[in-house]
Order: sequence, then structure tokens, then C-alpha cells
Amino acid sequence: MRGYEDYEKLRIDWAADGVLRVTISEPRRLNAVDTVGHRELAGVWLDADRDDAVRAVLVRGEGEAFSAGGDLAMIEEMTRDHATRMRVFTEARDIVYNVINCSKPIVSAVQGPAVGAGLAVALLADVSVAGRTARVIDGHTRLGVAAGDHAAIVWPLLCGLAKAKYHLLLCEPVTGEQAEAMGLVSLCVDDDQVHERALEIAVRLAAGSAEAIRLTKYALNNWLRLAGPSFDASLAMEFLGFTGPDVAEGVRAVRERRPPEFT
Repeated sequence: MRGYEDYEKLRIDWAADGVLRVTISEPRRLNAVDTVGHRELAGVWLDADRDDAVRAVLVRGEGEAFSAGGDLAMIEEMTRDHATRMRVFTEARDIVYNVINCSKPIVSAVQGPAVGAGLAVALLADVSVAGRTARVIDGHTRLGVAAGDHAAIVWPLLCGLAKAKYHLLLCEPVTGEQAEAMGLVSLCVDDDQVHERALEIAVRLAAGSAEAIRLTKYALNNWLRLAGPSFDASLAMEFLGFTGPDVAEGVRAVRERRPPEFT
């Protein structure tokens, strides 16, 4: 198990007795996840799972954003280099499965934009607390790749297939209030109460019967494990898209802050 002080893009501390707080920390770029951050976001759940002092995990973004998604430089490198693409593919898979298989309960505190790998963690958390003006966005198809990542494994289960298709095909954003109404998050609170409420829930989980809570999580997450083949296929299709022509236009459009013009 690596020391928590060794993490570079995740700031890790103890929010309360038994509550490990994981903060995605790149505030100058709305906590966008770069190459290092992506690798760390895959591995931290293994360390938390092995640490007997951890009874619950609270994950948040630094400042007023949860995470603005994948770093564009990393995405461009993926389009050019097969080894990079395969490494990020493995990490993307591990982010999802490591959150699902972590025996400790995870609570997410979601403020501002939640996109990409950060969104995967936010929605796969056992309890998700969103601010009213939070903006949940799965932007894969706007980038020119399939909605892989976490979408196929959890969106249909949380909000139903019709809503999942609408938001994933169109990249239609969801506010925190809308996310609670459609079942995408557990709770919605005022923006200035997100971290306080999430910490309160994490403290309650840490004080509960660790064995009962962990086994309940394991049993419930079998619903997600059943969707594993759909997730694996969607992730493969997403990364196939990184070899195609549309993603180049998608990245240009994001950089130029305009709608993409796919041919």
C-alpha cells in the first residue's frame, strides 16, 4: 500500500475519525484529470480498501468544482499513441471496478461541473450528495467517442434507459436538482451545504457496523457487476473511437469553445 502523502493530484487527509477524505486537486483547471490524476484515481480505492483505519471514504473536488473531466493533452496523446491508449483504457476500467469492489462505503460531494473520470466516481459512490447548481455532464459523444467510461454500467440502473439514452446521446447536462429527481444522485442540498452533508453521512457510515455495511454494499453492487459485460463493451467502443477521425474535431471544438462539426 502506497502512503497517502505520495499522491500528487489527489489530496488525502482524515476528515473525521475513520473517514478518509479524497480531494481531486487541480483547482486552476476545475480539477481536470491529467495522466497522473487518472492513474491515482484508479488506485486510491485499493489503498483505502486495504487500510484498516478507513471505515468510510469521502470524495470531493477542491474549490467550487468536482472535476471538469479528462485533460485534453492526455486525450490527444491517446489518439496518437497505442501504448498510452491501452494504459488509459486499463485505468478507466480500474476506476469503475475498484470503486464498485472497494469494501468501504464511499460518499461523493458533488459541486459545480462533474465530467469524465470524476463523474464516474461521483455517480458510482454508494451515497452521492449534489449541490443544486451542480452540472452533471457526460460529454463523450460531443467529443466524438462512444459513451464508455462509467455510463453503460450505472446510468440505466439509476435513472432508467430512456433518460440514460437522452442524456448520453445528446450530452444534455443535468443539474443537481434534476439529478436527484431522476434518481441519478442520492441527495440534493443547497450548494453551501454539500460538503457538510456529505461528511455527516460519511461519519454516520463510519460509526455503523462495518461488517453489515460492507456486506450490504457488496450484495447491492452485484446489480452493477451484472452490467459488467455492457460496461466492458462500451469502454472498448469508446477507446476504438480514439483511433478514428471524429475525436480530432471533438477536441478542436472543445478548445475553441464551439459546437463540433462532424462530417
